[in-house]
Amino acid sequence: MASVSSISSVVQYGMQQIMVQQAKRNADQLEQTAQSLQSQANDAQRVAERALEDARSLAIQSDQAQQRAGQALQGLAALSAQQQSSTRLVNAINGVAGSQQTAAATTPSTSSSSPSPVVNSQGQVTGKTINTTA
Repeated sequence: MASVSSISSVVQYGMQQIMVQQAKRNADQLEQTAQSLQSQANDAQRVAERALEDARSLAIQSDQAQQRAGQALQGLAALSAQQQSSTRLVNAINGVAGSQQTAAATTPSTSSSSPSPVVNSQGQVTGKTINTTA
């Protein structure tokens, strides 16, 4: 008959083997979990780097758009100033033409068939008839 101590030793050895196998399985699972987490961390890092590149690109595009908007506003201001100058010039020409017409209306005319003078866009009086017969 086997002794109780030898049976106890066999049982202890068997329990130790089971515990070693369980510890090995746990270690393997933990290693797989660590590898999976590392892979996820790498993926997240790549996504973050892409997002950072996109943010930089958008910042550059935003700066360029702001520059173009500034240039457009400058062009609009120049166009508005030019339009105001043109309006003042037209008003001045119309004022000169109006005063000439008023002066012509108050002076007695000898010929009622001569056309009234017209002021062109350069401010020159046109439409006068010159007698070329001598």
